[in-house]
Amino acid sequence: MIKEVIPIKEITNFQSRTDEFFPIAWYQKMLKEHPIFFHKETNTWNVFQYEHVKEVLSNHEYFSSAGTRTTIFVGAKNESNSDKPSPINITNLDPPQHRKSRSLLASAFTPRSLKEWEPRIRQIAAELVDDIKANDVVNIVEALAAPFPSLVIADLFGVPVNNRHQFKKWVDILFQPYDRQRLADIELEKQQAAKEYFQFLYPIVVQKRTNLTNDIISDLIRAQVDGDRFTDEEIVQATMVLLGAGVETTSHAIANTFYSLLYDDEALYEELRSNLELVPNAVEEMLRYRFHLSRRDRTVKQNNNLLGVELKKGDVVIAWMSACNMDENMFENPFTLNIHRSNNKKHLTFGNGPHFCLGAPLARLEMRIVLETFLLKFSRIEPVEGFDLEANLTASATGQSLTNLHMRILE
Repeated sequence: MIKEVIPIKEITNFQSRTDEFFPIAWYQKMLKEHPIFFHKETNTWNVFQYEHVKEVLSNHEYFSSAGTRTTIFVGAKNESNSDKPSPINITNLDPPQHRKSRSLLASAFTPRSLKEWEPRIRQIAAELVDDIKANDVVNIVEALAAPFPSLVIADLFGVPVNNRHQFKKWVDILFQPYDRQRLADIELEKQQAAKEYFQFLYPIVVQKRTNLTNDIISDLIRAQVDGDRFTDEEIVQATMVLLGAGVETTSHAIANTFYSLLYDDEALYEELRSNLELVPNAVEEMLRYRFHLSRRDRTVKQNNNLLGVELKKGDVVIAWMSACNMDENMFENPFTLNIHRSNNKKHLTFGNGPHFCLGAPLARLEMRIVLETFLLKFSRIEPVEGFDLEANLTASATGQSLTNLHMRILE
């Protein structure tokens, strides 16, 4: 089923790329003045407070992931005529159907897998950081934030080395944001990218069935729940889901972390370099404070007033996770960056409940490793005079993403 896409920009109405990149003033306003907000033009309810967002995301008896409308405009339309839900389309399934599909995908993200992957991820980070020249001005997005997650996921998929960089190109196309004026062109571009990806990966999946190794595709081939397994086509589709979640959002988070180190707190880099044990907590604070715009939509399954307003069956509720990460009822002084915050891991950037992001442990590991590797090599970073944030942002499915972030790096 093809869902109607809800134009999020009509709700936020940001006036610049910079405002959308870090909409802290909008979050403050909505949390204080409109914590439960009905937007007439898009016919949506919007919630911003922590407890409300958590309720909407976790209570699948009242708030369903299945519906006819969505805020997600990622990937290409499925041309299949089958009414049978795809087992990899877990974002549109509720329990109990969701459990089996998620369990199949989760086979690729076990704690054992993360432990085995860590040396490989550290090697990729070290190679990229070693290529960065000290005592020079570097575009950290191009040199590190953009290539690192795509190189990691390609390595973990077990694809040929010479095709790694192509992953990022496909992701950039598949993560183009909703644009009513260019909708037909964007959908054609996404369909072409999806076709190219399928033609590239399908033979690899077929080959791996007779030559299983230590990689995600092999794990998906091995996966079995209640006697069900993935078909080759479903494995390709599953990797596309993992590719998008594992590349675009992690790249976005890494770039934003470096932006924060340059412009939010200039003393933070030295503090982290002096005590690398602070890095994991710094990663959580960056995910809480600097990841935007994280949100999910749900469709009301039955009439209720769980949020303090009368919701009717079929209503759409948008849960703004990045806004609830700024709720003072959960986080003290939420509009300040504080890597020593004791409860920052309670952020809902990765969601909550049955649909909590499967790739969250991998994203956290990547962010920690790349930051530690960089801190160990370079003594200081400095902003470049005259940097124009507005001119170095581009729209993506995750909001405004940095395309360039030039900084001076000292050895």
